[in-house]
Amino acid sequence: MEKLDIRNKADIDTRLPLISIIGRPNVGKSTLFNRLIGKRRAITDPTPGVTRDPIPERWLLGNNPVTLVDSGGVKLDREGLDDAVSDKSLSLLEISDAIIFLMDCMEVTREDQLLIDELRPYTDKVVLCVNKIDDSKRDDLVWNYFSYGYQRVVGISAAHGLGIEDLEDTLLGMLDLERTEEEPEEPETIKLAILGKPNTGKSTLMNLLTGRDISIVSPIAGTTRDVMRGTFIYKGTEYTVLDTAGIRRKSKVEEDVEYYSVNRAIKTIDDADVVLLMIDITEGISDQDKKIANLIVRRGKGVLLVLNKMDLLKGTPNEIEAIKDRVRFLFPILSFAPLMPISALNGVDIGKMLDMVWAVWRQLNKRVDTSQVNAALQSWTHDNEPPRGPQGHYKVLYGTQVSATPVRFLFFVNRIHGFPETYVSYLKNMIRRDFGFTNIPVKISLRERRRNPSLHENGPSKSEAAVQKVLKSNASRSGKKTGVSRKPGGKARTGKAREAAEKIVRNQKQKRK
Repeated sequence: MEKLDIRNKADIDTRLPLISIIGRPNVGKSTLFNRLIGKRRAITDPTPGVTRDPIPERWLLGNNPVTLVDSGGVKLDREGLDDAVSDKSLSLLEISDAIIFLMDCMEVTREDQLLIDELRPYTDKVVLCVNKIDDSKRDDLVWNYFSYGYQRVVGISAAHGLGIEDLEDTLLGMLDLERTEEEPEEPETIKLAILGKPNTGKSTLMNLLTGRDISIVSPIAGTTRDVMRGTFIYKGTEYTVLDTAGIRRKSKVEEDVEYYSVNRAIKTIDDADVVLLMIDITEGISDQDKKIANLIVRRGKGVLLVLNKMDLLKGTPNEIEAIKDRVRFLFPILSFAPLMPISALNGVDIGKMLDMVWAVWRQLNKRVDTSQVNAALQSWTHDNEPPRGPQGHYKVLYGTQVSATPVRFLFFVNRIHGFPETYVSYLKNMIRRDFGFTNIPVKISLRERRRNPSLHENGPSKSEAAVQKVLKSNASRSGKKTGVSRKPGGKARTGKAREAAEKIVRNQKQKRK
């Protein structure tokens, strides 16, 4: 098995100051997290224990980049995944530079008392936030929490944004930072999204790439709920990898929380550069996989079909090739997408997969000069002319690449109505072959070239019509025909008559004014 050279494996960017939000279930941690980062990153729901994995996010604290982490709730009475969730949350205490300990102003529970004891060794880096101070009548409740011995106590309302500025000022002081005017640049990174049905090995692959147990791995379907984020460096390039909830059919999504999880997973397609569509090699492709593929192609994202769990194959000759052939047959919409058999559990062929990710990303960002497009177009139309329609031959006049990521080409044609789809497919295949877009979706748009309408098509302007009317009127009074006489001086006389008519029209306009 190859040894991967993946460095800086981290579930959380520890190069930046790390701030963790700790508290019991349903105290408002995810609401505060979303409030601070300014977007709905974590799922909020009245159901206790919605957040399971720690969720890191880059946050600008007074325009200073820090890493903010939303953690799962710490429970006293544990069952199912509660042990793993609580242990992950408490593991953040040691590595955090600042800890936001969130409590509810209306009650103190046994879980709160447990956390008070757990946080005693870290008092110097704790700010106790008393949440749900939603109006001035509850302000006095904050004083009761000074009795727990923490030197920093701040009353806030995560839901309504009250007291947030005081919390930010407290954190800036703890981290010895000052507010700045300039917003720092976002670091460049290739974003990978791991999508697929539940239990295809998404979280296992996530943990392998980042070198940490970011996502809780469990045979229970729907373990991952929020979109998990981690970073790693491979061959000098930084990657951000997003692990998503397993996407099931709507009829099988029963909980509201899972509904939001699935929606977040689908939305990560927009955030990603390349999507790793995970397929259990022992189960094959489902209709749900095809629906996910359609979403990816429509958004023009790069995609790899990752056939996971090859360690479970029986080892019969040509078994993998037969599986690949079947996938290609069942997945015509992704005929361009690379097929990558791997074992996330054993780390088999992960390097090959990442090399292909890099190749796909390069293709997504490639641009072709307009001169090259039109030189190639001339050759393509010479080899295979567009078919003839009811009104004559269709023609592709010229084209250009209008965007990268997604890769999109625009072609101007003589008639867009009824333009044959088969010829659009031909152009797409030629673009892939000649410009090296072999492993990514390519979009083609058509536009009809319109010529400037002639005076005859448009009809004369209003002023020209008025001049012609005066000329005809004068000609009828004099008994002479309009037009240019062939006699000597005919053009001059006609010119003078036109000048006189234009003068009459101008005078009429001035009188109307």
